[in-house]
Amino acid sequence: MNRALRRGTVLVLLCLLLFRWGCGSMFRMPGKSHDGPLPQATAAQQHLAGQLQRDVASLADGIGQRNIWHSARYHRAAELIAARFEDLGYGVSRQPFRAHDQLCLNVIADRCGSDRRDEIVILGAHYDSLHGTVGANDNASGVAAILAIAAAAKDLRPRRSLRLIAFANEEPPFFQTELMGSLVYARQCKLRNEHIVAMVALDGLGCYSDQQGSQRYPFPVRWFLPSTANFIAFVGNTRSAPLVQQCIGSFRDHAQFPSEGGAVPPIVTGAGWSDHWAFWQVGYQAVLVTDTLPFRFAQYHTSADTPARIDYHRMARVVEGLTAMLVDLVNHAG
Repeated sequence: MNRALRRGTVLVLLCLLLFRWGCGSMFRMPGKSHDGPLPQATAAQQHLAGQLQRDVASLADGIGQRNIWHSARYHRAAELIAARFEDLGYGVSRQPFRAHDQLCLNVIADRCGSDRRDEIVILGAHYDSLHGTVGANDNASGVAAILAIAAAAKDLRPRRSLRLIAFANEEPPFFQTELMGSLVYARQCKLRNEHIVAMVALDGLGCYSDQQGSQRYPFPVRWFLPSTANFIAFVGNTRSAPLVQQCIGSFRDHAQFPSEGGAVPPIVTGAGWSDHWAFWQVGYQAVLVTDTLPFRFAQYHTSADTPARIDYHRMARVVEGLTAMLVDLVNHAG
């Protein structure tokens, strides 16, 4: 091998190593993910699993498809969520907008902060389902989680203001368009110059597996994360890296459950596939918490996405950890 070829080979290898190191830094997160068998479920976790199962069934089985093609059911879902928030003592409002000549509603529950009320933390999940599906994991699971967190935090007196939001129109054909409910809401926040310090979207919280090879990834994520789909993921863009780290660090402090995180460029496939994307568009830090949906859940966007597919016991552990994480966010001392 001549000198020029050797130098070229070394340069290519160095570039590959730098690329891998740079990508790897996107996935280095604080704390340590839980490893090994899960502890025996507590009585509180067992109770929570039952409540999550009932709420998912109420949306997916009791109401069914939730979209503009089933407008009566869509509005029924919105009012069910609003009523639950009201029963828990939250201030509730609705943001109406129209899509394809149909009325759509974002449902917002508010809890005003104390000494840092101008700083706003949002926890959101879309309640619509893809046309032709009842959307149990995508995303009745996220809504059920928000309702459970709302109940657990009902007596909380946060330092920062808290908003719990059920968004309309996340699914196609509105996904990442002007009529996506979360984008309608995020733009209104920006127009009002609201100081949103954290937005966390919940989308798909119920699918887990201990089988090797059950987790798939887009390039280049597969180089850095495990191939077993037993974890919950925290995903943000590079601008949201501090929030991703704060969220997963807090979750790991409180939950004995596997977790992985990444702050990646939005061009990475799947990075912006939920309501957090809308808040990125107007400059807010936002994070998605997800089981990764299409990268492990074979029933994603099919009629087989039913309540029976969800692992409620593992989901309960995740929701318990997210509740503690949210309390940390709204009472953050920084």
